[in-house]
Amino acid sequence: MQQEKPERSLGELFGDLSKDTVNLVRGELELAKAEMSQKVSKVGKDLGFLAIGGAVAYAGVLALGAALIIILATIGLPWWLAALLVGLVVTGIGYFLIQKGLTELKHQNLAPTGTIQTIKEDVEWMKEQAR
Repeated sequence: MQQEKPERSLGELFGDLSKDTVNLVRGELELAKAEMSQKVSKVGKDLGFLAIGGAVAYAGVLALGAALIIILATIGLPWWLAALLVGLVVTGIGYFLIQKGLTELKHQNLAPTGTIQTIKEDVEWMKEQAR
């Protein structure tokens, strides 16, 4: 003997759909928040490369630059040429570090792709439920 399920009213069905939709949206918001937090952390690290690159270039110009200029001038180069050579080398190192940071930032996709994908799946699920 098979028991028949009682038919649920349209109001009950819409009520359940409403509850499920609210829970789904809350879950998606939590997922988006977590995903964006991870991405912001990665961007912060890349910005750190930029800051460190700038600091290294600046400190290098001040400290090592002065010492190398003196050494090069002592071995016979004119002071202006010694300063120019040292400045170019230290600036090149700083430029390399800054470019590394910029390259990493350009490769970051800040859109919450995981959340977008699950929202698409949720929309499909809701369409199936509405049928």
